[in-house]
Amino acid sequence: MAFTPSKDHKRREREQKKLDKRMAREAEKAEKVTARRAAEQAAAEEAIKKSGAELHAKLEAEFEAELEAELEAERKSQRVE
Repeated sequence: MAFTPSKDHKRREREQKKLDKRMAREAEKAEKVTARRAAEQAAAEEAIKKSGAELHAKLEAEFEAELEAELEAERKSQRVE
């Protein structure tokens, strides 16, 4: 005589499969959210670095301009004397 699973056993298997699928979907969603947050964090850090580099370049350019202006003023004062 062959063994046939009971209706209750089959129902439990169906419910377990549904649960497994739901857990897999939720895990996938969580992974996507984590990846998106990591990408956003990396983009924010890159923007901060870029703005810092731009600020540094701006300050450097201003310093160079001031230095050039001082040198030009010194050259003019030497010509007048």
